[in-house]
Amino acid sequence: MSNHEDAPQEVRDLAEERARARAERDFARADALRDRIAELGYRVVDGPEGTALEPAQAEAPRRRPAREVPSVLAEPATADVSLHWVVEGWPEDVARAVASFRRVEDGRDVQYVVADATETDPAAYGEDVEVIALEDGTGWAAASNAGLRRSRGRVAVALDGSVEATGDVFGPLEAALGDPTVGVCGPFGISTEDLRDFHESPGPEVDAVEGYLMAFRREVLAETATFDERFRWYRIADIELCFRLKDAGYRALVVDLPVTRHEHRMWNTTPPEERERLSKRNFNTFLERFRGRSDLLVANRRT
Repeated sequence: MSNHEDAPQEVRDLAEERARARAERDFARADALRDRIAELGYRVVDGPEGTALEPAQAEAPRRRPAREVPSVLAEPATADVSLHWVVEGWPEDVARAVASFRRVEDGRDVQYVVADATETDPAAYGEDVEVIALEDGTGWAAASNAGLRRSRGRVAVALDGSVEATGDVFGPLEAALGDPTVGVCGPFGISTEDLRDFHESPGPEVDAVEGYLMAFRREVLAETATFDERFRWYRIADIELCFRLKDAGYRALVVDLPVTRHEHRMWNTTPPEERERLSKRNFNTFLERFRGRSDLLVANRRT
């Protein structure tokens, strides 16, 4: 079997596995592996001289519903960290963010995943980025979940394109998540005393970690940490998820990280009256489940 020399190791491993499946005449598995390879940007070419891998970037990706994106969370982890972004516009912000995290990998095996609901060329995000092309109109939470289902890292991080890494981000997150009581952590925390007015909090324990950067252990992601897909706009979705994690017995923790936060484009380009309308709708969705749950608040558990 001949492999494209520039293909990532994961793609080559999948191609070898597919070759074994074909040799064993397990064609259903071989077809499934071929589809996995295609999702990673390569196509399998079977010929008389064997099987080769060719990059498929030239072919426009099929834009599909988020629900059709398969999960790999039941499979063993194959990376140290998975980083996830949703693109509803401004792909240049995510390209900047991806480049910044590449600079601080420090030998880690990092998976980069972009759930893109625009028509951006996948090459815009850089090499070896798994780009999930989603159909126009996909809601923010559904797009986030589609990307998170592709997590192969032991740690999964949901990110906004406004966040740029300036130093070792991974070490502190891994250390914090080494505590099994911590369900989510990140650098931006908020708390509340009445389940209505939330304020920034230095922590370390907080009522919610903001969605600019939220990190989870992979097993917690598979168990609890998916966003409520009623949140078609991003606001409050992070709070609602954190409260579900707290309700499951986990803590939310602020971790000091070397990051820079740039302009949040979605917030700043949405007209104020529309921001208020969408935020109010999302907050009501949060209250549907957690109204009266003051027992979950950090303020009520301090001694």
